[in-house]
Amino acid sequence: MAWKPRIDSPEWHKAITFYDDILKSDGPPGQTSNGFNENLALFASGHCGMWIDATVAAGLLFDKKQSQVTDKVGFAPMPVGDFAGGPTWLWSWNVSVPASSKQKDAAKTFVAWATSKPYIALVAKENGWIAVPPGTRQSTYDNPEYKQAAPFAGFVLKAIDDANPNGSTREPRPYHGGQFVDIPEFQGIGTQVGQTIAGTLTGQTTVDQALRAAQSATERTVRQAGYGR
Repeated sequence: MAWKPRIDSPEWHKAITFYDDILKSDGPPGQTSNGFNENLALFASGHCGMWIDATVAAGLLFDKKQSQVTDKVGFAPMPVGDFAGGPTWLWSWNVSVPASSKQKDAAKTFVAWATSKPYIALVAKENGWIAVPPGTRQSTYDNPEYKQAAPFAGFVLKAIDDANPNGSTREPRPYHGGQFVDIPEFQGIGTQVGQTIAGTLTGQTTVDQALRAAQSATERTVRQAGYGR
């Protein structure tokens, strides 16, 4: 609550040591440079047994044009450990019109069309219901054709409906958000901490060293931003 980062803590040490050990022993080659598309390719080709990512991946993994595991894949919510009811991850991609745009009316027309029921129907006609954008319209999840093509639809909808990024944490905190903290500095903090921890996978640093470095850098950022004064 005093805005003092707690990255170099027993809980972080336990979590990152587990993460480091399991990826080194069972993870794919080059895991530090793998993003969504690289992991999608690994999983869809049957070279990855477990992938923790966004619900948007479900449609891609059930699309026979892109995936070899359509008849072998299942879904489960991320485990939460021994603390139930905490904040859950919620993210989305959105479309917007910049204030600097010289074509605001045309852009708004496009956005309205690209998020409309006719657009969903067009995608379904051209590429099949499995390919329609998920997580965008309630009517998509009410559509019998989509439900038939996407057996994961109910699971995804429940995940969206149940998501609570503002749930309480075990310890009180002065900000909103779970995995994403709603302060302007968080993007930079997340990138720096992530890169530091990634160094443990390549042998550049140990878990202890990485967490001490991440703790120090985050403390400096928080102090410079004026939090906790």
